[in-house]
Amino acid sequence: MKRVFLIVLDSFGIGALPDSKRFGDENPNTLLGVSKSEFFSIPNLTKLGFTNIDGVSLGGVENQTGVVARLKEISNGKDTTIGHWEIAGLISEKPLPTYPNGFPSEVLQKLEEKTGRKILCNLPYSGTEVIKDYGKEHVETGKLIVYTSADSVLQIAAHEEVVPLEDLYSYCRMAREIMQGEHAVGRIIARPFITKDGAFVRTANRRDFSLEPTRDTLLDVLKEKGYDVIGVGKISDIFASKGITESIPSHGNDEGMEIALSLTERDFRGLAFINLVDFDMIYGHRNDVDGYAKAISRFDAWLPSFLERMGDDDTLIITADHGCDPSDVSTDHTREYVPFVLYNKKIEPKNANTKESLSCVAATVAKILGVPLETAGESII
Repeated sequence: MKRVFLIVLDSFGIGALPDSKRFGDENPNTLLGVSKSEFFSIPNLTKLGFTNIDGVSLGGVENQTGVVARLKEISNGKDTTIGHWEIAGLISEKPLPTYPNGFPSEVLQKLEEKTGRKILCNLPYSGTEVIKDYGKEHVETGKLIVYTSADSVLQIAAHEEVVPLEDLYSYCRMAREIMQGEHAVGRIIARPFITKDGAFVRTANRRDFSLEPTRDTLLDVLKEKGYDVIGVGKISDIFASKGITESIPSHGNDEGMEIALSLTERDFRGLAFINLVDFDMIYGHRNDVDGYAKAISRFDAWLPSFLERMGDDDTLIITADHGCDPSDVSTDHTREYVPFVLYNKKIEPKNANTKESLSCVAATVAKILGVPLETAGESII
């Protein structure tokens, strides 16, 4: 029974891509920035060979136990949707639309008509700052806080006591229907918040409503061939449920890792696709270097418990979808290489150097599970 556990460390980039300046980034390096924290410790990733990856200057290791590589994103973007799609084999040559000056009036008018609520903000904004600046007016008026970022997103923030969660999710579905064609942003994101100790704070009840992939991915091929495709965290949202046979939501890294452990006890055949969102959402976007370092160290400390539970035919793959350098001047995603780490008891360790696409992940999974897949990347084993 072959099982692949694919874990995405959301935003754990490992150095600037050659075209990063075109995306507004000045030599970003999420790994390097985080490694300067006193709380950074990755002995178990190091043992697998992580520090032997091209461009990683943290001191290599002899006798690594895994297969490692550095992957170059070739899609035209640096966001969650495009990154995960490329991991699954879909290259996005056309960038998704962004709105540095806010959304056009025709979009806002349609959204107000559909929801029956007026709109506040309509600017690129930090998610934590926008509720500080507009939260009070939202609570007093019931108007929706609509904002964006450097990514291809439309975000709707609302207080859970003013707009019940199901209503907020419904408004996001309405926005998803509106944002098609020329305005087909990658994601509509529900950003609920509450009042805690006199301040507005975001909750873990975020939901993403993604654009449907423009063609079939590895997930569709696996599902068609009768394999299980289990999405953990926001995976099902990112792929608009396309190619997913089972979705297990999670509310952060700890829960995601607990679910991953529980899946080792399940008799499934195919792929468990797991996103650990805290690196990006809580630490990267908030420029919290120490918090990011603690999170990756916590994952590293968890890793042996997972490796111990792996069966002889199980494969673990660890990668990322883009960067979000918390030591960078901005709070946006960063255009970076990402790591590839694979462990399987039967596969000989090696350093595969630098590969040209994140879709090498899809090609590798397809090779392991024995399914045909046409994609830009090549299998790393």
